Order: sequence, then C-alpha cells, then structure tokens
Amino acid sequence: MVAATLSPALISRFAEITGPAYALVDDKDIAPYLVESRGLYHGISPLVLRPGSVEEVSAILALATETGTAIVPQGGNTGHVGGSVPREGMADVVLSLSRLNRIRDVDPVGNVIVADGGAVLAEIQKAAEGVDRLFPLSLGSEGSCQIGGNLSTNAGGTAVLAYGNMRQLCLGLEVVLPTGEVWNGLRRLKKDNTGYDLRDLFIGAEGSLGVITGAVLKLFPRPLGHEVAFAGLKSVEDALALFERASSRCGTALTGFELMPRLGVDFTTRHIPGVRDPLATRHDWYVLIDISTSDAAETASRMMEALLAEGVEAGLVENAVIASSEEQRKALWHMRESMSPAQKPEGGSIKHDVSVPVSAIPAFMAEADAAVMAAMPGARICSFGHMGDGNIHYNISQPVGADKQAFLDRWREINHLVHGVVLKYNGSISAEHGIGQLKRDELAAVRAPIEMDLMRRIKGAFDPAGIMNPGKVVAV
Repeated sequence: MVAATLSPALISRFAEITGPAYALVDDKDIAPYLVESRGLYHGISPLVLRPGSVEEVSAILALATETGTAIVPQGGNTGHVGGSVPREGMADVVLSLSRLNRIRDVDPVGNVIVADGGAVLAEIQKAAEGVDRLFPLSLGSEGSCQIGGNLSTNAGGTAVLAYGNMRQLCLGLEVVLPTGEVWNGLRRLKKDNTGYDLRDLFIGAEGSLGVITGAVLKLFPRPLGHEVAFAGLKSVEDALALFERASSRCGTALTGFELMPRLGVDFTTRHIPGVRDPLATRHDWYVLIDISTSDAAETASRMMEALLAEGVEAGLVENAVIASSEEQRKALWHMRESMSPAQKPEGGSIKHDVSVPVSAIPAFMAEADAAVMAAMPGARICSFGHMGDGNIHYNISQPVGADKQAFLDRWREINHLVHGVVLKYNGSISAEHGIGQLKRDELAAVRAPIEMDLMRRIKGAFDPAGIMNPGKVVAV
C-alpha cells in the first residue's frame, strides 16, 4: 500500500542518499516540479530528489519499495498529459533525472550514442553533429526535454516518417527497477533475438515500470542535401494526393510532410514574433515538405522541384516556395513548430493528439469537424500535424468572445466526440503524448479488456508494491 504521508524521519533517510543539497524540501524550490507544461495538472510533493548516479537511483527505489513511498520519475517535465507531475492530496516523491545528464559514449563507426536518461535532447543532437552524424528526433521542446522522458513517452516528433519514433531509435536501455535492482540492457546490437524484448516494455511505459537511467540510441549519416518547401493547397484531399506523389517520387528521402490550416498560419503570424506568411496569396491549407538526401545536395533540389512541378501540373499545388538558405529552412519549420504556443493568446484550447491511417485523414477531419461544430458553433478548429504518419493535433480554440472557463469545462465532452470519430477509423487517442493522468480512464474504456488485463499484470509483475508513478497510464 502506497503511503499518503511522509514522516520527517523518512524524508531524512531519502535525503541521506542524495545528500541534503539535492533533496529539495522548501516549497519555493519544489514548485517548478509540480506543474506540467500546459498547466492542466498541479500536484503536491513533500520532497524532490535529484540523484547524481545510478547507484543513488537504485537506493532511492529500494527504500521507496521498503516504505511504500510513491515515486514520480521526472525528466524535463515537458509533457502534456500530467504523466510527470505528482498527484494532488498524496505524498508522491519527485525523482528528477536532471543531474544524470552525461553523454557516455559516441561511436560513429557503429552509429550509436550512449547517454544518461537525463541528457537533454539538444545535447544529444549536438554530440551527434560533432562526429558528423544525425540523431533525428526533433521536438519543439528539444532544448529542455530529456532522453529518458522521450523514451518513456515513445516520443515521435517531426521525422517519424523517415526515421521512426523513439522505439525505433533505441537499441538498448539501462533501467532501475522498483526494487532497486539495475537491469543493464545497454546493448548496441541491431540483431539480438534472445527471448522477450524487455526494452520495449519500458519504452512508452511513462515511468510506471522503472526508471530509465541510460540508453543506446541510433545515429545516422548527416544528409548532404536538404530542401524544405512550403506549399498552399485547396483541401486536405489535395494534401493527401500530394503526399502520395511525394512518397512515390522521394521514397526514404521524404523526411517530413506537415499539414497546416490557414487558421494556424494566422495564429502564428499574429502571435509569434518574427513569423511571417511565406506566400503572397492566402490558401485554405498548407503543407511543409522536407527532403533529405545522403548522396548530394543537387539530388534533394531536383526531387523537390520535380515534385512541386508535378503538383502544380496536377492541380494540387496553388502556390509554393522553396527555402533558399538554412535560415529560411529554419524559419519555415519554426512556423510549423509554433502552432501550439500560438493558440494560447487566442484563449482556451481543447487539444487532441490522435492518429488515424494516413488514407483516412481527410474523412476523419471532415467528420470530426462536423461533430465539433454541431456541438459548439463558433469553435475555431486548428488541426495540424504529421500527415506522413497519420498523427494529427486536432486542437480547438474557443469561439471569439466566449468565456474561457466555460469552454474548457467542455473538454471531456469534446474529447469524447473527437475520439469517437478517431476510433471509427481504427485510430489511436494518443499518438505521441502518452496517457498520463489525462487519458488514463479513457484508455480503459477504449482498449479491449484483455489488453487492459495484460497491462495490469505487467505492472504488477514489475512493481508489486505499486510505487512507480501511481495513478498514471494504468489504474490498479
């Protein structure tokens, strides 16, 4: 049974493991660890621990299992579903991985990098660049999110189309189990067919089975050619038709295909400093196309020009621009990555992180739009995302002049409508953000009973004391 309070004596025992300087007990020091990035969840905690070694993490979890103390592993705390913050009304201890931030090894011959779980994503990207390699995971939060958190949520980002999500980018893990035992699975093998793949159990588990303290990650050759284009289109159907042509023409060189509505462009140009509309004419929909080639810069250039010419000839592309410099390429991506924060100044926003089969995107969006507008006339739908892998961030801004809180109070109702359409098309209610607290109960409602039972059995086998991130993902 997980304890609801923490005695001063027990706090002292935990503090002895990390040293008092890394055991935060003052409310002011603890406050930044209690709120998730969107502000939906505010927890409480009597203690934040910042271990500096795997051995300290091991000692913390062993003591937590012994005493029934709930532990909430936390990386950069950039999540959106309340998975990395403590619960309200409990005595959850936050275990911050921020001091476990080393790059342990970079191997350009084997194309791998080994890093601590608390290593910041941008630092891993930088270390890869230092040996002329690419670590392709790219997120808007890459300057603060940590690789352990990326793995725990099976993060996707903008390059899944070409490289896969974190499950595909990881070869091995080091994990501290709730008992304090350390599993060293830091294998660098692309082929290892020796029994159950334990690695895959921890990836996407959101810290509910153990603490990821190290990882072996795949690296790739840095592209020699890189082209980014921004195109205006009439419809989502035209965007899908252009994507099909891009996939056929470019193959694995197509590294990004992002869908954006006019409303999203309006929001970003209105609220994000330095963002401007790249096209002189307005269009209902836009796509950002990213092509990377390993042989020569000219190859990427020829591919992009031929694709856009074909799109214009077929009546799919109304207007387009190709970035002529790295600065312009970054500016186009900055517009796309700013679409989430640009919604905040517009008032309340009800968000969905969903995926459907790529071919079903137009039908899903049309049906979801109709359901939302019938329930909430005047709502402003800003649906955008990774069209190439079917992941749509289906976000809804409040009607102009509406009461923000009254709008947000309908979050669950609108979620139910949108997720109902998602399930009709055999999609997922969580494409890349995870389950956390936000979708825990809904997960149990949409997954088959046998699936939920198997998840609970796995949770019970790894964490019989129930100390690891309780109240998240799976209720037991």
